[in-house]
Amino acid sequence: MLFLSRKKRSFYSIILLSFLFVFTACQKDAAIDLVEVPAVPEVRTFPGVDERLWPYFERFEAAGIERGFDTDLVVARITGVIEDLDGAHVAGQCTTFGNFRPGRVTLDTEFWNRSSDLFKEFIVFHELGHCYLDRDHREDTFSNGRCVSIMRSGTLDCRDNYNVATRESYIDELFEPNQTTL
Repeated sequence: MLFLSRKKRSFYSIILLSFLFVFTACQKDAAIDLVEVPAVPEVRTFPGVDERLWPYFERFEAAGIERGFDTDLVVARITGVIEDLDGAHVAGQCTTFGNFRPGRVTLDTEFWNRSSDLFKEFIVFHELGHCYLDRDHREDTFSNGRCVSIMRSGTLDCRDNYNVATRESYIDELFEPNQTTL
């Protein structure tokens, strides 16, 4: 190529580079073994809801759907926050403005910081029972003194019995108040 004209050298160089590019671009790279990348699960977001409450809102929706209810808290525009609440022994509240929806779930900061996952779920579900399902308090007790419903007010003498063994029955009652099976 040293004795070729500058124009011919450029021409051959372009041909050679093009050939190398095509050859290497189409060649399988043995060093790269393509593995199927696992899909990232879609994270359900709830506008206007503190992110710490999202898992409980998501569980509530799933519980409703499992029981045949079209449960969508985003469409209902229910919001949720964690902040200091006034009043002794107030763990949460649902605020609505008369018949105006959506509602706002508020969890007390102190309650939130000291509670287990299951007890947080219990209170969030209770407040969503008010805000989403439009449930009132239910003060019934079983003969052993245990509360019949997750919707108890907490001001009477029934004892909570919400645990891993009774959870499904309490959630069944939350969505179907006439079916008490505990």
